[in-house]
Amino acid sequence: MKINKFEDILVWRKAGELTIATYKSFAKIKDYSFRDQIQRAAISIMNNIAEGFERKGNKELKQFLYFAKGSSGEVRSMLYAAVKLGYISRDDFKSLYKQAFEISKMLSGFIKTL
Repeated sequence: MKINKFEDILVWRKAGELTIATYKSFAKIKDYSFRDQIQRAAISIMNNIAEGFERKGNKELKQFLYFAKGSSGEVRSMLYAAVKLGYISRDDFKSLYKQAFEISKMLSGFIKTL
């Protein structure tokens, strides 16, 4: 399948789902700096994929996919703290972690194809 726009990229769509789930899961958390950081990290995944694609070069795209992968790791790291602090349930942790890990694996595969 030819990718004509970043919206065609499956991992971008998955990152969008993670972003919405993260925003919803942390919406009522009173620790604003923690909440803002994990939300920024989540949205950074999809934004870096989009920005890299729009630069129209594989070298730039690859660089931004690495940034997205880093943000995925940041989300996963913060999820450990979130569950231990009681900000999210164990079930929410498992669901969000699974999504972020899947995205990271997809990004690795995408990077290898470039």
